[in-house]
Amino acid sequence: MELRHLRYFVAVAEELHFRRAAERLRVAQPAVSQQVRKLEEELGVQLLERTQHRVCLTPAGEVLLVEGRRVLEQAARARSAVIDARDHQNGRLRIGHLPDAVPAALPRALERFATATPGVEIVLETCPALELVERVRNRRLDAAVVCLPAPVTGLRVTPLGDEGVLVAMSESHPLSGAPAISPRQLERTPLLMMARTTNPAFFDAVVTAWRDAGVAIAPFEVAEPSMEHLLLAVAAGAGAALVPASTERRYATPGVLFLPLASPSPTCQVVLISHPEQTGIATSGFLQVARSVSMPVREVELTVAG
Repeated sequence: MELRHLRYFVAVAEELHFRRAAERLRVAQPAVSQQVRKLEEELGVQLLERTQHRVCLTPAGEVLLVEGRRVLEQAARARSAVIDARDHQNGRLRIGHLPDAVPAALPRALERFATATPGVEIVLETCPALELVERVRNRRLDAAVVCLPAPVTGLRVTPLGDEGVLVAMSESHPLSGAPAISPRQLERTPLLMMARTTNPAFFDAVVTAWRDAGVAIAPFEVAEPSMEHLLLAVAAGAGAALVPASTERRYATPGVLFLPLASPSPTCQVVLISHPEQTGIATSGFLQVARSVSMPVREVELTVAG
């Protein structure tokens, strides 16, 4: 019995749908059906009842679902332990961050940590928010920067500050000379944002602020998870972009201005998440540095209750 067979079976058993299981596993649906069938042949028992309209577990399938989850969880723990041992030996710190919201505390913390621990290799990864959370849970990342709210139950959370919103606008836009922009002033301007999957907390904060101001908003979601791409679209006249305030410090694009939103402007909390069992020297040291550079944010670290 291979782990791949178990992984495919558990996905189908939890989804009770082959197509959804394939999407979750990011493989073709026929591959899922084939692997589950091989597992049934190997065990000599039917695990799933399949009809034209539904999939359900047989009694044997219900037993294997319980045991299969245990095996997969143990395999994940074993993999994480090996990776932790390797990274501890190699002196490696794996940090993930969002493509759009990168608070000033992160580069400051990285710079101080690199200076204090020159023998530690720092590996940076950029992912959408939910993927960052999942990688921290699976201990494929030592820590990651995300915006709240996010599904961080059970993880260690270190506050880094708040992320506001700016309007990225072409210098030729009629409103480019305004000291601040209100939602109503942008009613007739096409609005661009990164896809919601990139940073759901930031996206939802903006949409909620617009709704509370009595203005309907249907931003065009730019699929490319790249701030450079978004700002070039603004420069090309595609519209105004709503971006995290930290963008202004990181990007200078000819022909593009960053203007504040008129008060009240939405914000979302930015935090550094890590696994509570991730206690390596490099990870602990980086968290300590991150807390110190994020002041005057309240120096608090907690594990979110279930």
